[in-house]
Amino acid sequence: MNAIDTLVAHVQHLRYEDLPAPAVNAAKAFLLDAVGVGLSGSRHPRMAALHRAAAALGQGQEATVWASGERLPLASAVMLNAYQVFNQEFDAIHDRAVVHAFACIAPATLGYAEREGAIDGRQLIEAVAAGLDFAIHVALAQRAPMRFFRPAMCGGLGATAALCKLASLDETTTRDALGLAYSHLSGTMQAHAEGSPAVGLQVGLNARAAVTAFELAQAGFPGPRDILEGPFGYFALFDAGQARWHEVAADVGHVFQIERMSHKPYPTGRATHSGIGAVLQLMREHGLHAQDIASVCVHASALIVRLVGRPAHAGMDSASARLCMGYAVATAALQGHVGLDDFDAAMLSDPRRLELASRVQVLDDGNPDPNAMTPQRVELRLCNGRVLSLDMPDLPGSPALPLNEAEQDAKFHACCAHALPPVPSARAEKLRQALRQLQDQTDLRDIIALMRPASSPH
Repeated sequence: MNAIDTLVAHVQHLRYEDLPAPAVNAAKAFLLDAVGVGLSGSRHPRMAALHRAAAALGQGQEATVWASGERLPLASAVMLNAYQVFNQEFDAIHDRAVVHAFACIAPATLGYAEREGAIDGRQLIEAVAAGLDFAIHVALAQRAPMRFFRPAMCGGLGATAALCKLASLDETTTRDALGLAYSHLSGTMQAHAEGSPAVGLQVGLNARAAVTAFELAQAGFPGPRDILEGPFGYFALFDAGQARWHEVAADVGHVFQIERMSHKPYPTGRATHSGIGAVLQLMREHGLHAQDIASVCVHASALIVRLVGRPAHAGMDSASARLCMGYAVATAALQGHVGLDDFDAAMLSDPRRLELASRVQVLDDGNPDPNAMTPQRVELRLCNGRVLSLDMPDLPGSPALPLNEAEQDAKFHACCAHALPPVPSARAEKLRQALRQLQDQTDLRDIIALMRPASSPH
């Protein structure tokens, strides 16, 4: 079978009972994470503009915008929620694939479950696992340097597959939906290069496209078929014909990619996390303070240099700051952590951070893999002349260095506290417990109700 045949067959045939316990537990953990970061994303300063735009695009009561409680047509609610999940760079990622597919998949599936009703937790876990496998296996086949924004595009395909699974669509309609989603795909690395908030919006647009493609296919509109390996398919256009599907195909149905996802311990671009983690570890081990540091050098792949090697400057957008190794490392050194508040406007103009950030370099280590996130090597040159270094073969929060359950829950509660309006702690705990026991939920509308303000009408 070719790539699309293999993946569609997997989506069609996967059952909750087929999932090993680690995959089920991972699905629950990363849905918890997506909901938490999505709630906190409601505080982003660009959300006001998105709410205005969504209102202009049409009214409806189908699905909830997380935290605010606003009700919108499904496609618009999914667009806003996907942007909320992604807009603080705090959402889960598959490091090898360089894809944040949960930002599209979780809002799409939860929104559909709210609109339709009577969808249970096991159905959601099954659909999320299937959709994530679709997204990640497509991404893992890619070999060319990233020119198009893969997290949004693969996320959109994964969300489409997950919706088809949740709705129990047949093979023909599923293929139509995926073909129509392919016809919608959008997003380039230009927004990332500029540090534009449109980076996250590209995720929202592809999540909305997944809903549109799904609805069109259900209505009987056909889509193109050979969307991955055709002459103008995904691999030819978006990976410059360099994809190696044959190296990935055997894992489909045997390796559940949800078990290989990573939590983000810091609300910054994933490429900054080894730098942050190494600096914090070296400072802790050697009893250092920020004033002891003369300079920092991060040796990493060309991808890391391209993603986060940008300079920090006064007045930069929070999206740019999250994608700046200098700002992230300087914040870690000065604060002893990197949190959601560190990207508020007042912090972005902190002269101490900007000055220390100017002494952080990101250098190409010659790694031949154009998509490599690891390894990284971090060197601290101290004011007394000493040089400390630390190799980071794995990223913090990855399966090799995972967040434990207590750390995951602490992140979730911190995100709920930063939502706009904040989620009261008791309500947040009730939501956490429901998501941790997702397999026992009989109607996902009960979970969605906890993601609205307590005074919001159902």
